[in-house]
Amino acid sequence: MIVFPAIDLKAGQVVRLAEGDMARATVYGDDPAAQARAFGDAGADHLHVVDLDGAFAGGSVNGDAVRGIVAAFPGRVQLGGGIRNRESIDAWLDLGVARVVIGSAALSDPQLVRDAAHALPGRIVVAVDARDGFVATQGWADVSDVSATDLARRFEDAGVAALLFTDIGRDGLLKGCNVEATAALAEAVAIPVIASGGVAGIEDIHALKGKPGIEGVITGRALYDGRLDLAQAIAVAQDTPSPRKRGEG
Repeated sequence: MIVFPAIDLKAGQVVRLAEGDMARATVYGDDPAAQARAFGDAGADHLHVVDLDGAFAGGSVNGDAVRGIVAAFPGRVQLGGGIRNRESIDAWLDLGVARVVIGSAALSDPQLVRDAAHALPGRIVVAVDARDGFVATQGWADVSDVSATDLARRFEDAGVAALLFTDIGRDGLLKGCNVEATAALAEAVAIPVIASGGVAGIEDIHALKGKPGIEGVITGRALYDGRLDLAQAIAVAQDTPSPRKRGEG
């Protein structure tokens, strides 16, 4: 299982939000590239980056910070936030981002996801951000009437690399990851799932490790607050290989 340390960007700073609320941001640093380098030094070979301003604006806002992160981090960078057209997808991949995460556009323009996933195998991730089980979009400001599972199933045959499932009600609150809902989604679809939202400590890594279909876990605030040691989390996550999805191998 992959551990993705998270860098969320707001006005060029490293922040964490509570439940996706931009008004409830805690600033953890003003040098995103240095933070990316520190995560790499701790053993991370994957990094999850979100342009929070971009998620609300519908296009890149923290582009300079993202470019600095990509240059500083020795591993693979996964980027989300405001990526809603093919031009943005191609531009970020050309600049060295390994995978892009598509959230709002997955609901409003599913053909964009299908076309990109077909043309760029292994490089498109769909964000399934849920509040009380229903998909939220536009930086989590709007909640749709589409369930998380229904959205995920729309991309069963699209060739996307993974689904990124976030329980918004837990995000940034250190309440513990919603292991039950994440595992249920992973069982419902034949697409690898990345868990996100609420990781509080090493117990969450143990709980998720080895669950069928769970590819990885994203953690942010627990790392920044010193509740989770990144090197330890990576060691635990990699101790037992995650089982293959149905139909693999």
